Amino acid sequence: MRGNRFIVAGMAASLLSLNLTQAAEPPIYLGVDISYANEMDDCGAVYTAGGQRVDQYQFFKAEGANVARIRIWNDPDWTNYSNLADVKRSIRRARAAGLQVLLDFHYSDDWADGDKQLAPKAWARLSTADQAKALYAFTRDTLKDLDREGLMPDLVQVGNETNGEIVSSLAKAKEPIHWDRNALLFNAGIKAVRDAGADSRIKPRVMLHIAQPENVEPWFAAAAQAGVTDFDIIGISYYSKWSKRSMGELGQTINRLRHSYAADVLVVETAYPFTTDNADSSPNLLGADSLIAGYPATPAGQKKYLVDLTQLVLASGGAGVFYWEPAWVSTKTCGTRWGKGSNWENAALFDFKGQALEGADWLKQAYVKPVEVTFKAQAPRGGATTETAFIGGDFLGGVGPQPMTREGDGFVYRTRLMPGASVTVATAATPQAVADAPAMTATIGQQATAIPLAN
Repeated sequence: MRGNRFIVAGMAASLLSLNLTQAAEPPIYLGVDISYANEMDDCGAVYTAGGQRVDQYQFFKAEGANVARIRIWNDPDWTNYSNLADVKRSIRRARAAGLQVLLDFHYSDDWADGDKQLAPKAWARLSTADQAKALYAFTRDTLKDLDREGLMPDLVQVGNETNGEIVSSLAKAKEPIHWDRNALLFNAGIKAVRDAGADSRIKPRVMLHIAQPENVEPWFAAAAQAGVTDFDIIGISYYSKWSKRSMGELGQTINRLRHSYAADVLVVETAYPFTTDNADSSPNLLGADSLIAGYPATPAGQKKYLVDLTQLVLASGGAGVFYWEPAWVSTKTCGTRWGKGSNWENAALFDFKGQALEGADWLKQAYVKPVEVTFKAQAPRGGATTETAFIGGDFLGGVGPQPMTREGDGFVYRTRLMPGASVTVATAATPQAVADAPAMTATIGQQATAIPLAN
């Protein structure tokens, strides 16, 4: 765009106008992954708030959460939890509390994460084609089973932290992704969600999920090239311990992603310790190595991190934040394969006595939310016509000119911007011409202005 920015109004040529739509507020998801809730209850965990005992689902709903995230493994014969029966119990609790549900398919009998995607034992020796069929059937049959009992989730993750090739092995986790195989498996899972929702009252939105922001853009670029395009949400895990990106860089990543893909973007996993102390013999996963300058390991520091992160995500055009396992506390009777108690009690939103911490108030803060903005480029009246239009501006975060959508006799580009934000905008008939097109500077919330659509 030219440096001499100016406003042009009332021209007979093609015009770009800036309008704020008032129709629908962007969907905002504030959620909690409390997949451990049933196990914690069975282990005798007690949670209190304001001196009263509380149910985890009811408590977080009252605090302001609108989604419960629940994981499911294929055949976890090492535990009685996160199987289909346990998931049904969890979804019933979530619905009773008035929460939407995000069902997180791990496509493994055990933890699937950014370092490993172990194939379920029943699928391990199958051909890729047969694995795709098994993944499709497992996903579809699980969702149809849930739907028959009125438990269809609102959102579905096709895989969990799928940085590496899914339905794989530890050895292959070190190899580059074979995208012909990976795309076949992902598209089978996505199709299963779409097919299961076709006859349901609830049509689940599809999320794809990558751990740590530095991995997200390369992964989705490769996925798109391989033909994985039918998804509604991009989910990101963000933990400072395992990420090379700052919070500010996370925001920049979210901004670029939302302009590069027709999908909502949200942080679907994060957490922060309220102390570096340990309540049991099981080692804490988040310790001093997880801290960010300005956010001490205190209840107040934990809350500040969550509030600041959520406002950053929203200001960057993101769709929300989920806290991972805020109720995984330490109990005397239960533990994990790595020790007695919990690996997360110092990063829960309840203290070592089960009392709710101030960090839970993160959910009910008065966040400044983005508004829907529509940029319109009116096609010329008489004379030469253009079949395409592209928009450029600083609000795009450097992803380059984006195509506008034909609508009537003009073109539109819709996005979310913060009220009061100042943006520069230019349009042209080709992406190459945007750089030399006259640009305008506008403040979101001001009266609509206009500039020529350059040829």
